[in-house]
Order: sequence, then structure tokens, then C-alpha cells
Amino acid sequence: MISIAEAKSRRDNIDVEGIIKELSEPRTVRTKYGEAQVCDAYLTDDQDRIKLTLWGDDIKKVNDGDKVQIRGGYTSEFRNEIQLSVPRKNGEITVVKSDS
Repeated sequence: MISIAEAKSRRDNIDVEGIIKELSEPRTVRTKYGEAQVCDAYLTDDQDRIKLTLWGDDIKKVNDGDKVQIRGGYTSEFRNEIQLSVPRKNGEITVVKSDS
């Protein structure tokens, strides 16, 4: 696992752990594959935070305050902000400690 600060400087194959904060309500967006559910949150650790974009079934896995591990994540920039995402095929988000 790497820190969130280090994750911001990497592009892919990111394994990071943090706490979910500011989880937004899911919304429906159109993609080139059709409609999809998406929501945003922040993944935080003791020193930093990164915007986390959750898609589809991953939205239902987490709650605000949960400690999670992300394996195989990747970053991209959207509206001048670095965002972390979990790819559908080779990525995984796991709740390590539930806050609920």
C-alpha cells in the first residue's frame, strides 16, 4: 500500500488504503457504453486526500466513514483535479473496517 500523496503522482496499478469521506448521492450519467451510476467521495489518510470516483456496484459497497483498500486503481485528471478510480476488470475496492 502507498500513501495518498504518492498515489497522486502515479497513473495506474495503485494500491492504497484510506477512509471514505463526503460520499455523494449516486447519479446517472451517459457513457459510450450506455447509462451508468456514479458517485464521488474523498479517500483520506492521515496526511492527504484524493477525489474518488465510484462506479456501478462499487457504490453500494461503501459508506461514509468506512476504511477501504483499493487495489489496481488508476488516476486521471478531470476539471483540474486528480481523481482516483477503480477499473471494472482488474481493480478492487474492499471495506476493511465499516463505520456503520
